Amino acid sequence: MPRLGVVRPAPLDRGVTTVAPGMEQEYYSTAMGLHGLRVVAFESRLADAMRALITQHGGEPLVAPALREIALEENREALAFAERLFAGQVDVLICLTGVGTRTLAAAISTRYPREQLRDALSRITVVARGPKPVKALTELGVAGFLAVPEPNTWQEILALLDAQVPIRNRRVTVQEYGISNEPFLQALRERGAHVSRVPVYRWALPEDTRPLREALRAIVDGQVDVACFTNAAQVEHMQQVATEEQLAEPLQQAFQRIVVASVGPISSQALRRYGYPVDFEPSHPKMGVLVKETMAHAEALLHRKRAQRL
Repeated sequence: MPRLGVVRPAPLDRGVTTVAPGMEQEYYSTAMGLHGLRVVAFESRLADAMRALITQHGGEPLVAPALREIALEENREALAFAERLFAGQVDVLICLTGVGTRTLAAAISTRYPREQLRDALSRITVVARGPKPVKALTELGVAGFLAVPEPNTWQEILALLDAQVPIRNRRVTVQEYGISNEPFLQALRERGAHVSRVPVYRWALPEDTRPLREALRAIVDGQVDVACFTNAAQVEHMQQVATEEQLAEPLQQAFQRIVVASVGPISSQALRRYGYPVDFEPSHPKMGVLVKETMAHAEALLHRKRAQRL
């Protein structure tokens, strides 16, 4: 837990703001919340929880869902994976998300007993990227899987594999969550693994994109003080809609005037890929921690950021 009022130091390559000498008192004096600052968030499944958290910490929420999860119309990839798994043709499974892990299990269970999947996974090396796939695997009853430490990026997965699971000449399957991570897949191949993918669901824009479009216009019009991102897909869809609305350039300019908070390195990478700043990452990559810690520091960050533009 960081000291109250001091932005958590981050590795230099993240570019996340840290407290400059002499700024500590300003941070302490503004650590009690947002005091009415308007906060935009792009959460979908947990939109109500995000709205309640922002309100609880003194902010005015503007929650505009940026995505929805769609199960693949046909589960050919999942069932093909099951056939390879049961035939002993999979050595390592890397589970990237909890929803994806559950969807994979549910798809396979339409044809095979759930116990057969549990037993087969318990005989191979299973890697869980973070707490959500850990929980999903535990619910399934899989024994002996490996949990990736925070901040749960693909770099931590590689570090764990390098330390504990040699993958040269082994058959590695990656459970994907809608967006292929080609640098990660290539890194696995460079280590000599035979890599396959199991895309079990994909992201789509919400059926009603009006709230998202209105939120982007509110940002451009200077009606937003803070923006919170809880995954990379939100960034991708924000950029897609901004481009469609011819707001991409004005949005980039507007982001220079607001506090941009990212739940962790994966969403931060997506933001920087499109030229957006990242002003804050929480001490743990979880939504509740993101909201709490962002609210504690938002006023000081906003004051300093806007003062630098004068």
